[in-house]
Amino acid sequence: MIRNIPALRRLRERTTTRGIALGVAGAVIATGASLLPLVTGGTAPDGGPAASADRTSAPAPRPSAGQKSGGTDKRNADDENWDGRVRILGDGSTSYTGPQPGQLKAERLKPGQRPPQFVVFSWDGALEGDDRLFSRFRRVAKESGAHMTFFLTGIYLLPKEKSNLYRPPQHGAGAAAISYPTREHIRTTLDQLGGAWKEGHEIGSHFNGHFCGARGGGDWSAAEWTSEIDQFYSFVQNWKTNTGFTDLAPLPFDPTREVVGGRAPCLEGQKTLIPASKPFGWRYDASSAGDFQVWPSKKDGVWDLPLQMLPFPGKDFQVLSMDFNFLYNQSKGLTDGDPAMYATWRKQARDSYLAGFERVFHGSRAPLFIGNHFEKWNGGIYMDAVEDVMRDVCRRKEVRCVSFRELTDWLDAQDPKVLAQWRTLDPAQPAGWSSLGR
Repeated sequence: MIRNIPALRRLRERTTTRGIALGVAGAVIATGASLLPLVTGGTAPDGGPAASADRTSAPAPRPSAGQKSGGTDKRNADDENWDGRVRILGDGSTSYTGPQPGQLKAERLKPGQRPPQFVVFSWDGALEGDDRLFSRFRRVAKESGAHMTFFLTGIYLLPKEKSNLYRPPQHGAGAAAISYPTREHIRTTLDQLGGAWKEGHEIGSHFNGHFCGARGGGDWSAAEWTSEIDQFYSFVQNWKTNTGFTDLAPLPFDPTREVVGGRAPCLEGQKTLIPASKPFGWRYDASSAGDFQVWPSKKDGVWDLPLQMLPFPGKDFQVLSMDFNFLYNQSKGLTDGDPAMYATWRKQARDSYLAGFERVFHGSRAPLFIGNHFEKWNGGIYMDAVEDVMRDVCRRKEVRCVSFRELTDWLDAQDPKVLAQWRTLDPAQPAGWSSLGR
């Protein structure tokens, strides 16, 4: 939603159709433009032997429609009563190992106190492929003092030979707009997910089949989204049964209490997705797009955390804060554009992220949201640009690079009247913090 602020209105007037194109996991959507082909880039699964089983507990029910499974209440109750013992859940795919380490302490600001500058880096899909980008950015985050959100695609834990277990809304059994992972990639992804959670990163949902456009998420009912969410949990909770990888340790977290938000493929379907997600205890949704840098608000009781419009260097329009949108504007959607332009495009992406950061850091302090994919498009320049930005901003004074869940914890701790006042600020407007909240 664009607020009735003159500066924001002028920004919208300068924003062109090209500037608000949305690129999400290979698909691109532009106002007045047609859907471009989906780029999957995946591979078919290979075989792999299963090892001996070691199951230690009775199955735990997965969440279902109408059953609250995530959210602050359940997490806090579990953590406060934890006796130090690890609980193996279900078939041994997941476990409860106590409170997640290293989380930001959510404290209410004092009246007039200046807020930190929050930055959220998030990743759609969260597969550890041959390029090892998941593990690379875990290292970068550790060296930068950052937490991030990894939006896991559920079928990235489901072998191709078990694809008929997935029943996508409005599509046949096993259908998907992306490729199923290799068995080896399932193994490496499981290792990354467990390690990331232990380091304080959030695991969220990118749902399953990545359907966009006709018969995609934008056409789904709330009941169909409920089915998609329910199946996401099932794939995470039953990967040992589905893969036969009984030699691997369980994930160190219970997804029914840790997964409290998601981002829909192609940013489609939020209207029916939010009502479907609420019975699962979800606290935020990151599936809207195109808002300018303003403090978040809630939709139907759920925090709406959209991708944002950032200055595009050298152009008179704003660009969406996601890697594919830079690719769309720079190489017209080609993932292998002119190599002679890679250095220029990398700098342009980095400078756009930094311009958005500086605008709010010295202005309203609205959180900055940056979305990415683990892809080496245009020679990996967007990965390099994001790494540059993380290393630059996350160690700065008063900056907190956090996950979406940490941010929602912090937002929930603040005075709603103060947040409402902050939402009226122009992104670049110095806030005069001494008077806010009084």
